[in-house]
Amino acid sequence: MDANLDQRLDEVAVIAVHQEAETRVPARLLIAQWAVESKWGAKPVGHFNCFGMKKAARHAKCCVVMTREVIKGREQSLRLEFADYDSIEDSCRDYAWLISHGDPYRSVWENYKLHGDFNALVEGVAKVYATDPGYAALVRQIAAQANVAAAIQTAQTAILNR
Repeated sequence: MDANLDQRLDEVAVIAVHQEAETRVPARLLIAQWAVESKWGAKPVGHFNCFGMKKAARHAKCCVVMTREVIKGREQSLRLEFADYDSIEDSCRDYAWLISHGDPYRSVWENYKLHGDFNALVEGVAKVYATDPGYAALVRQIAAQANVAAAIQTAQTAILNR
């Protein structure tokens, strides 16, 4: 990985560890979806939308972007409204809120809180979050990477030593 990628990963890992402490959304899930949706933080939608979050009523800012969606098995390019944020922290906070409080994820989230099954959480989130049928496998793959685990460990240690 290049130095900028490592720096972006370290930055989002600190935010992810804080969000996990606040919401219980696993830091490795947040980081994995951040990596998939923003190409490891290099290509957010708009200014700081690192999760490809489409605009909802709760969003004050938005941008219009051409995006690739898989609909009924066919890839299509669509022009859609996406949320926009003032900072990466705001983007991560909204993502963690969506997973832990958003209606589309309620049953998956409740199941995760009861059983702690990370793979079931990824599968359930992926079914709603993405149209790509390979999305869950990619998120699991990234969540299991050594660099993700190391960044989380470094962030946890830094937070504890403050």
